[in-house]
Amino acid sequence: MKIPRSLLLVLCCVSLCACDIERTPAAATKPNIILILTDDMTVGDLAFMPKTKMLIEDQGASFSQFLISMPLCCPSRTSILRGQYSHNTKILGNEPPAGGFERFYQLGLEGSTIAVWLQNAGYRTALIGKYLNGYPAEASRTYIPPGWTEWYSSPGDINYNDAAYTEFNYTLNENGALVKYGDAPQDYGTDVYAARAADFIQRSADAGQPFFAYIATYAPHNPSTPAPRDADKFADLQLPHSPSFNEADTSDKSRFFADDPLLTDTDIELLQQKYQLRIRSLQAVDDLVETIVQKLQATDQLDHTYIFFASDNGFHLGEHRLPAGKDTAFEEDIRVPLLVRGPGVQPGKTVQQITGNIDLAPTFAELAGIQPPDFVDGRSLVPLLQGRFIWGWRKAYLLERGVSGENGFVTDSAITLGTPRLTGEREPVDSIYDYKAGGSFRGLRTDDYTYVEFQNGDVELYDLRADPYQLENIARTAGSALLDKFHKWLSELENCAENSCRELDANP
Repeated sequence: MKIPRSLLLVLCCVSLCACDIERTPAAATKPNIILILTDDMTVGDLAFMPKTKMLIEDQGASFSQFLISMPLCCPSRTSILRGQYSHNTKILGNEPPAGGFERFYQLGLEGSTIAVWLQNAGYRTALIGKYLNGYPAEASRTYIPPGWTEWYSSPGDINYNDAAYTEFNYTLNENGALVKYGDAPQDYGTDVYAARAADFIQRSADAGQPFFAYIATYAPHNPSTPAPRDADKFADLQLPHSPSFNEADTSDKSRFFADDPLLTDTDIELLQQKYQLRIRSLQAVDDLVETIVQKLQATDQLDHTYIFFASDNGFHLGEHRLPAGKDTAFEEDIRVPLLVRGPGVQPGKTVQQITGNIDLAPTFAELAGIQPPDFVDGRSLVPLLQGRFIWGWRKAYLLERGVSGENGFVTDSAITLGTPRLTGEREPVDSIYDYKAGGSFRGLRTDDYTYVEFQNGDVELYDLRADPYQLENIARTAGSALLDKFHKWLSELENCAENSCRELDANP
């Protein structure tokens, strides 16, 4: 039988369409996701990263209240990977017995992270740069955790020393092979991570698969080594002196801070030097952002990719008389940048709702079209990115330090505190750089207040509307009704898990 020409054309088109469908995996309809995570970066540091501001912030959304529940590297990064508060991950420090990669590994937490979820959903996944403090501990130096298609991370050594912090003369575990890098300009760590990320994007695009890239720089963490090309920049840059810098009167603060002496001229000069180094080291991160955006554009992936830019925690440099460090409930440590660009995200948008590091994992899951595990405490940010009205969004974010959700406070000896607090005559700041100030605490950060209960019984309450620099602790003068409200709310939220976190943080 002779087939009409018109029918032949229809059959041919159907055949060609079928072939195209077979060649294009269903997973290719999923968006790509990239997380660029800096180490110890502040909100103010972003002002010195013009490429990041132009390529991500101006083209997407900026979150004005993105918070870190436990502002310390390993606990925060664990919360990012799992979407849980630290009292549920049980990672309460950077080193054993309370934290670090070793505890993460022993607890089997790697078996269910955002990498595992996305890989199971058809994503190519890559971790490039810093993983968790103490990796790989008792595991092999070539160990690759579950969920990662590609792996480029420094294994450090058994004494928690990681040469990758210095940006030169380090070793990377590159997909199971140990590769040594020297001291040549091309060996500079942040530049190497940028190159590995660009190559991963190119090969993923060629393969026609969606990808998730977790790119974690060591900058601007101490020693804040800049790229050679940036070593002489910002020579005249002055350390910011906010109203809380070298605070004149700290007698209202918790006993962990109240007796601190004023910073000396030597202290301030050392902080000035460290500030310049930190900003210099971030210039290579700014270049890394540009490299990634250019590669996405060259591979026709930019319009199909969500880029998240954030830090694992903030950092203080002289505020409230504190030397260089983190791990307090002050704004400098808990509030960090979060910038997001991607499909459907309005350029120049500012998201004002309270959000935090436990929200990243469920956000990535929703973007990928998958349901996160029930253990997740956080909320997806996708509705906020899309500008949708959300009823019942959180009104408070839980703050923790060395706190167990099952047994109340743990003792300071169970977490890594670093150098003890000093009173009276202080050593130069440089000798106690990056120490962990204060004791165990739990607290709440709302739109209007920061409320903190310390292990020793001290309480701090700051009215952030009237006192954004947290100069006056009003816990002694606030009405009992307000204090009672926060105490009861905190006592419930500190033990939350899974859906109860989302219910309790929205209902004081």
